[in-house]
Amino acid sequence: MASGADAAALVTSGADEWAAACPPLRRNLQLLAPDEVELAKMLLNEGQIHLFEHWPEPGIDDDKKRGFFDQVRRLNSSYPGGLVSYIKNAKKLLADSKAGKNPYDGFTPSVPSGEILNFGDDNFVSLEAAGIKEAHNAAFVLVAGGLGERLGYKGIKVALPRETTTGKCFIQHYIESILVLQEASCKTVDDGCQKKIPFVIMTSDDTNALTIKLLESNSYFGMEPSQVKLLKQEKVACLADNDARLALDPSDKYKIQTKPHGHGDVHSLLYSSGLLEQWKSEGRKWVLFFQDTNGLLFNAIPSALGVSATKGYNVNSLAVPRKAKEAIGGITKLTHVDGRTMVINVEYNQLDPLLRATGYPDGDTNSETGYSPYPGNINQLILELGPYIEELKKTHGAISEFVNPKYTDSTKTSFKSSTRLECMMQDYPKTLPPSTKVGFTVMDTWLAYAPVKNNPEDAAKVPKGNPYHSATSGEMAIYRANSLILRKAGAQIADPVVDTFNGQEVEVWPRVTWSPRWGLTFQSVKEKVHGSCSVSQRSALVIDGRSVFLDGLSLDGTLIVNAVDGAEVKVTGHVENKGWTIRHVDYKDTSEKEEVRIRGFKFNKSEQLEVNYTEPGKHSLSA
Repeated sequence: MASGADAAALVTSGADEWAAACPPLRRNLQLLAPDEVELAKMLLNEGQIHLFEHWPEPGIDDDKKRGFFDQVRRLNSSYPGGLVSYIKNAKKLLADSKAGKNPYDGFTPSVPSGEILNFGDDNFVSLEAAGIKEAHNAAFVLVAGGLGERLGYKGIKVALPRETTTGKCFIQHYIESILVLQEASCKTVDDGCQKKIPFVIMTSDDTNALTIKLLESNSYFGMEPSQVKLLKQEKVACLADNDARLALDPSDKYKIQTKPHGHGDVHSLLYSSGLLEQWKSEGRKWVLFFQDTNGLLFNAIPSALGVSATKGYNVNSLAVPRKAKEAIGGITKLTHVDGRTMVINVEYNQLDPLLRATGYPDGDTNSETGYSPYPGNINQLILELGPYIEELKKTHGAISEFVNPKYTDSTKTSFKSSTRLECMMQDYPKTLPPSTKVGFTVMDTWLAYAPVKNNPEDAAKVPKGNPYHSATSGEMAIYRANSLILRKAGAQIADPVVDTFNGQEVEVWPRVTWSPRWGLTFQSVKEKVHGSCSVSQRSALVIDGRSVFLDGLSLDGTLIVNAVDGAEVKVTGHVENKGWTIRHVDYKDTSEKEEVRIRGFKFNKSEQLEVNYTEPGKHSLSA
């Protein structure tokens, strides 16, 4: 801290003239350390005089004044280029927003090149094998900065059960899947390998401590703690008006109001962490980014990684078939009049007018396939590490931003509430040179995409036929996918019935679920289904074991099979019991846990056959 004598010298020398326009700050300069003086100069230069106008005389709230600069220091260091860059970018984006400037002016859309996969055919199986081979050279990055408030759940989203037949949470499923990929991949290397796949989780102030607690209290779900790295994103300053004046916190005049910047921060965090260079030195080749609550994602990872490897994609966006005008962004190639090109996600409400404005009078329409030629972006990216590092050396991980102010009226002169700049991880390709090989991989929605993000009330308002993206639909989608995978493998799986939970009409398939070590790829499932197997609609089947073989199993009820590694189990014959029935739960019923209420159902576990094989060797379950 500057001493009183230093401050007096400062004043008498006239060195504080720069603060003359702001007497309250000038009077308090004696409290500030040299670096804080520099930050104060910067804020005044950037038109932020209002931040100090309410400051009282020295001796009043001095600790709070110093606390203000602690926050400014953090905000300045966590944004590429510091607050000067943030304010400059904000002024430009706010001016563009006020003027109604179209970010796609000068661009013409066209359909980019990519791969469309058909689940279970020879090409799919060979791409899965190629992806498994590559997996030990990959690193996984999960963006998990959000709480489950939008879902009606107070905890962190990755702690939610992926499905309630087993109760395993999302992050457990992700970690178990990565560990199975790691082991399967190392087996494809001639001399085996001991490579561990790194797993990075981007957290926020809201989720960091809770994520650490979840991992530590569950022994990292079997992963070595050294494989897991948490990178915490900081929030960014809120903007009070079109002049990009930083907003003060309504509840504390010594604090700048902050809000999340978006998951695009993951790129700058990875760049500044040094992890990318470390991975490169270890011979790694791929970085896979995914979001927190898509329970089907790992069905798509092996084949999509196979596409990246065989096609040489520097950027591969995972996608699903998309109906024209469906409320999901479309992956689009944009060509500018000046020759620039990019392949990026264009939000659905921008894609249709963009097409109409550039020579497609019908806008976004379905092709002869019944789907839009612009596939639906699901925010899962596979980047080739080498070119990714080179690009980040240029940008330091800064991602193209946007601002979305809510104006009080059509004059666009004031905001209803403060806004902030935001960025999305899928906008990374916007700055890439034209030589970059950017593509996509389309998978069936039933196989790859069932995010959990809407609460029951919002989901019930979704127009019929559109996806609910709720805890209800997310869980039912897992049973549907597993049932269809078993069907493709030759089993007879009963058709679903339709039921309504929390106002959402969904298909209820047999409650089939298995651990990643039983079947992470279609090939691994197919190898374990023999004879004429059948599962009735009211059944539940839970498999947790590497070598559990279904051989002529006929199931009408609930069967749970757990087996240690080294235990080979043949399950055959007819299993029949009262099973588990589904009971409706109202989301307003506070006697139930939140994670049950948001689904709208729970299981009444009347009767089941549960068998646990704890010893290696060959075993047979013959009912």
